[in-house]
Amino acid sequence: MAVTIKDVAKLANVAPSTVSRVVANNPRISEETKRKVREAMDYLGYHPNFTARSLANRSSRAIGLVMPSSAEKAFQNPFFPEVLRGISTKAHEQEYTLLMSTGTTEDEIYRAVVGMVQGRRVDGIVLLYSRVDDRIMNYLYEQKFPFTVIGKPYKNDGHINHVDNDNYRAAKELTEYHIDNGHERIGFVGGSLNLVVTTDRLLGYEKALQNAKIPYRKDYVINADFALEDGRKAVSELMSLEDPPSALIVTDDLMALGVLRMLDDMGITVPDDVAVASFNNAMIAELATPALTSVEINIYELGYQAVDSLLKSLEKPDAPASRVKVAHQIIIRQSSGGAR
Repeated sequence: MAVTIKDVAKLANVAPSTVSRVVANNPRISEETKRKVREAMDYLGYHPNFTARSLANRSSRAIGLVMPSSAEKAFQNPFFPEVLRGISTKAHEQEYTLLMSTGTTEDEIYRAVVGMVQGRRVDGIVLLYSRVDDRIMNYLYEQKFPFTVIGKPYKNDGHINHVDNDNYRAAKELTEYHIDNGHERIGFVGGSLNLVVTTDRLLGYEKALQNAKIPYRKDYVINADFALEDGRKAVSELMSLEDPPSALIVTDDLMALGVLRMLDDMGITVPDDVAVASFNNAMIAELATPALTSVEINIYELGYQAVDSLLKSLEKPDAPASRVKVAHQIIIRQSSGGAR
C-alpha cells in the first residue's frame, strides 16, 4: 500500500500540512522539524508526487538550460561541465530538476526553448552564454518569461538578471601583466565577436595598450571559436607575421592548449620565445605543458549564482533585475614566465 502524507505526519508527530511545507522547503519551518519529517519520510520510503504538486500550484519545479550550441560541441570545452556543476548544486538544494535544450542548430535550439516556454515545462530558464542580438534572449525578454543570463546581456542589461565576471577589467589586468613583464608586442586570440564576453575582453586589452601608449595592431588580433583547432590556426597566422608577438592573450583555456601545441610544433619555446596567458583556469590549464597562466573566473560560482538569481526572481517577480559580479583572479604559472 502506498505511503501517504498522513502516515509521515503520524510518525513525525506533526500535522499533515507541516509535512507539505517541508516537502516545499518552506523557510518558515524550523530545521529541527524539517529533519524530523525527512527522517520519517526516509524511514517510510515516502516520495512526494511532484507532478501532482506541479498541477496544483502551476509550477514545474524545473529549470531550463540553454547551451550556446549543440551539447556535443559545447561539452568539449571544460567550462560547461563545471558551470553545470554549480547550476545542478543550487537546483538540487532547492529540489528543482533541470531540462536541457536539445538541438544542433540555432533554429532547433530556438524551437526547443519556445516549446519549454509555451508548454510551461519549466518555471524559468538559464542561458549559458550571451550573444550579440540573440533571438532566444529577445524572445524570452518579450514574453516576460523568467530567465537569467550567464554573461552580460548585449542590450537591456538593466532589466535582465545576469551573472558575470568583470571581463573588461580582467583582460585589462592580464594585458597589463604582460606589459609589466616587458612585452609590447602582445597578440590577442579571442572567441567569436558575436559573443559579448569576447568584445568585453577585447576592449580591456585595447585599453591597457592605450594606457601604456602601445599602438593597437589589427594584425595582432584574431577571433575564432573557443576550440582547440582554432587556437592552432590563430597562432600559425600570428607567428607568420614579419614582426610576430612576444606575448599572447588567449581568451579560453581550450584554445590556449591548441596555441601551446602549435607553438611546440613550430619549435617556438614558451615562455622564453613567447609568453602565453589565458582565461577560465580550468583543470587543463594546470595540466598543460608548460602550465598555463590563466584568469580564475570561478566557473562553478557563475552557475550556482545564476540559479540563485533565477529562483529569487521567481519568488519576487516584481523585484528589479539582479546583476551579480563574480570575482576573478590571475593565477600565475610557467607559460607567462612567471612562476617556476
